[in-house]
Amino acid sequence: MSKTAKSQTPEQIARAEKQRVARIEGDKALADFEREAVAVRQNMARLRALRLAKEAEEAEKSPPAVKKTKAKAVKDTRTKAQKLSDFLAAQREAGRST
Repeated sequence: MSKTAKSQTPEQIARAEKQRVARIEGDKALADFEREAVAVRQNMARLRALRLAKEAEEAEKSPPAVKKTKAKAVKDTRTKAQKLSDFLAAQREAGRST
């Protein structure tokens, strides 16, 4: 008994043809996408190089920025007891003057 190829129906042939065309179109679309992605990366690299060159040129032209320093706050070295005694003394004086 020999195996014979079954004949395909017209619907099967049409479906196979649609799949073949879709596969070809998909490959073309993927190639276009990859080509555009490469072009975008090349453009980004070009723009980055231009930006870095411009920044380097501006850095050469302008003097270095002077960093401003903040004045340090004077630390209050009095203890809490001294502060409290000063406060109470001020309150007593305020009470006498009224």
